[in-house]
Amino acid sequence: MSDAPVDPRWPKILSLSVHEFRTPMTVVAGYIRMLLKDRAGPLSDQQRKLLEEAEKSCGRLTALLTEVSDLSNLEGGTAPFNKHQIDLQSTLRETVAQLPPLPDREVAIDLQLEGAGAPIDADPVRLTQALSSILKSLRRELIGDDPLLVRQRKTAPGYEIQIGDAETIAALDAEDAGTRELFDEWRGGSGLILPVARRIIEAHDGRIWGAPDGRKGGARIQFTVRS
Repeated sequence: MSDAPVDPRWPKILSLSVHEFRTPMTVVAGYIRMLLKDRAGPLSDQQRKLLEEAEKSCGRLTALLTEVSDLSNLEGGTAPFNKHQIDLQSTLRETVAQLPPLPDREVAIDLQLEGAGAPIDADPVRLTQALSSILKSLRRELIGDDPLLVRQRKTAPGYEIQIGDAETIAALDAEDAGTRELFDEWRGGSGLILPVARRIIEAHDGRIWGAPDGRKGGARIQFTVRS
């Protein structure tokens, strides 16, 4: 996370890269679909299996290009936001309810909400996207099957969300505000969903920090509510 001004060339490079990669990716994906539909003749089982794996990889690359495009628009200040007053608590409930299951284990989400509501001005679609990306990434990093705690509470002048297992939440409670660690958005295995999420959070007058002592699977998000 940095408060340094964005180099104006950076969003343009990203946007150009997306354009240059998307055209050949569309062609490759189109030919794979044609082959899977037997447009060039019948396929053996082995050939079909190989093409299906290639199609999955094309899908992952296409999703990554979408993330690069989103990052480019956020960096360049051209990403659209439809902000109006929403309830942060309702958004958190919906985000947790929509999280897909992990492929290898089950990790419960323990959602703890303080008060009877948390009104903020936000784009509900964008904010849900950011929170979902963060929760999916941190949940995957948990060691063991302990629940992931997601705790929202009122702070001055806004709201805070703490994320982590019980030990990490205790460390966040004991943390000194002057020694907070930057959130590592450039971690492997998550594509660009975390850099995109961080910029969406900041576009909502928010900040995100990592967990103390370099812990994985934890974060602190703070939103400022302007009167």
